[in-house]
Amino acid sequence: MKHRIVVLGAGYAGAFTAGYLARRLHADDIEITVVNAAPDFVERLRLHQLAAGHALPHRPLTEIFAGTGIRLRVARVTGLDVDRRTVTVSDDDGTDQLGYDTLLYTLGSTAADHGVPGVAEHAFHVAERSSALRLRARLDELAEGGRVLVVGGNLTAIETVTEIAEAHPGLRVSLATGGELGGWLGPKARAHLLRAFDRFGITVHEHSEIERVERTGAVVVDGTVLAADATVWAAGFAVPPIAAASALAVEPDGRITVDRQMRSISHPEVYVAGDSVFVLGENGLPLPMSCASAGFTGSQAAAAIIGDLTGRAIKTTALSYVGNHISLGRKDGLFQLVDRRARARAGALRGRPAARVKAAIVATSAWAISRPTFGQRNRRYRLATARAVSSRVVPA
Repeated sequence: MKHRIVVLGAGYAGAFTAGYLARRLHADDIEITVVNAAPDFVERLRLHQLAAGHALPHRPLTEIFAGTGIRLRVARVTGLDVDRRTVTVSDDDGTDQLGYDTLLYTLGSTAADHGVPGVAEHAFHVAERSSALRLRARLDELAEGGRVLVVGGNLTAIETVTEIAEAHPGLRVSLATGGELGGWLGPKARAHLLRAFDRFGITVHEHSEIERVERTGAVVVDGTVLAADATVWAAGFAVPPIAAASALAVEPDGRITVDRQMRSISHPEVYVAGDSVFVLGENGLPLPMSCASAGFTGSQAAAAIIGDLTGRAIKTTALSYVGNHISLGRKDGLFQLVDRRARARAGALRGRPAARVKAAIVATSAWAISRPTFGQRNRRYRLATARAVSSRVVPA
């Protein structure tokens, strides 16, 4: 019987790691099933562009996984029983259960409403393709002078509000943040950010914590009403409740607690990568939810799975977060370097060069999804005899 590897989610972490495993483990020993809610790979880093009206490449997962032997199951993950080693999935045909010997959990994250009333009913977000398309349709409906409010002060909020302002110059665009806009940036980077906001004509409401979202805008805790024809919620991310509802050890925010090899500390046959993982980086701080973290943790999880199954030495992937790339429309951007404590350094790449670097990183990330072993010897490893016949993976 082949060793069953099930991968939950086909975002940056899941799609890359699944392809890497398929090309590194011998097809006679394993079968890999990827479960994803959509049939296509979604470039989440570019969903704010999609919402603003730009076209994104169509990347079917069947094409990405062609020739790898990976089985794609287009379905929603609705449950996980880590003691019985089964995953419950649902699609238009009903509910099914998939058994696994090794599980890679990469279900990612979505927008976090932080319990603010009205977000689910009245706000848009760009954490998922379907919501980005709904926002796109709404923006296209707005007449000249229509009001758009983006809530949040993080990377996603900044990229979204500048993208919308650039693509829709006839709209009145504003941003509300609970703190100081770009207060975590270095002085040069923040000055550049503020100049970009002025150039786009974006109104900024600092120190404006939102109490509730309504159909016609948002209300600040001090009672101030921020009128809007479209409110975009970009105030952080949250992971699905599936892991927390299982017997997996999780953090208070629902992310799965792992060891340095990305194995669950409670169920070592479960490996985790991407936004769903809680792991400390080289600086002793938790890795943030980001595409960069997906790359680090996905590479480490792949190395650990291969090592645990074949008995080979497990390579250690550095978990070093070096900075933040921020696009400010299509022709402007920032790259803010950070120190070991994740504090902004004085220097920053700004303007068109930063925009080109960000575009190159986004393009390279998507390209690498379908070429996970580019530049490496095309060699597949056989499972160690003792482990190939075992239904349990024992950590090395």
